[in-house]
Amino acid sequence: MRVLPSRFVPAAFLLFAAGACSKATNQGNGAAPQPENHAASAKPKGYPYTPADVEFMTGMIAHHAQALVMAGWAQSHGAGPSVQTLAGRIINGQQDEIATMQRWLKDRGQPVPDPSKPMEMSMHHTGQQGMLMPGMLTEAQMKELDQARGADFDRLFLTYMIQHHKGAVTMVNQLFGTEGAAREETTFKLANDVSVDQTTEIARMQRMLEGLQSSHGSP
Repeated sequence: MRVLPSRFVPAAFLLFAAGACSKATNQGNGAAPQPENHAASAKPKGYPYTPADVEFMTGMIAHHAQALVMAGWAQSHGAGPSVQTLAGRIINGQQDEIATMQRWLKDRGQPVPDPSKPMEMSMHHTGQQGMLMPGMLTEAQMKELDQARGADFDRLFLTYMIQHHKGAVTMVNQLFGTEGAAREETTFKLANDVSVDQTTEIARMQRMLEGLQSSHGSP
């Protein structure tokens, strides 16, 4: 190791001591160290949520809840394997999304609806008796689906779930069309996922329905 000449030691020592004193002074007076990169520390905050975001989250819980009831009948009503597989995917995906929406509302101090009564929730959401959100099945349609079995259930399930999914996509479009809405990160991501996933499933269900109608004849 190279040894510095003695004449450099005092200067090096003074520089070290000066830095140490400066650090000790800052710590002594309680001043917090300043970030080196001020631009990096001034990150923009996320967009605030809007009433339209709250309305979307609240309404979509009810919308998803009805889809879960429909999908939950697949096994007990003798649905074919492909419809049962589809129903299982719907249940898994929409249960997770309901949990996300409930948590989102709770974190913001908003009322969290109970998804056990989707019809009542939907009419309360629209503010009109008998008025349902886009795509939701009426009581008569739900009763018709509940009474169907086997191939009849498959046909009705696909027909009504296509209707249901299209309604969810309409709700997403209404949200994105509202000034200032869907800019908050979680709202945007969930709404976008709903639109993409359900649009994809609509195309899949339309092909499945066409296959059923070719095999069994049009109703």
